Amino acid sequence: MPQLNTSTWLIIIISMFITLFIIFQMKTLAHQFPANSQPTYLKQTKQSTPWEKKWTKTYLPLS
Repeated sequence: MPQLNTSTWLIIIISMFITLFIIFQMKTLAHQFPANSQPTYLKQTKQSTPWEKKWTKTYLPLS
């Protein structure tokens, strides 16, 4: 039974990581990021839910 030749695995793995790094760099360069990095605060609106107006009884678990 022939031996498995693993001499090229290191080159293949290193070239794969370099290729993936280049692809991710190109993908992130394609995005337009906002120039202003200050956080924008949105007005919070309170949504009413049907259970807020009702009284509900909380039962303790059985001991």
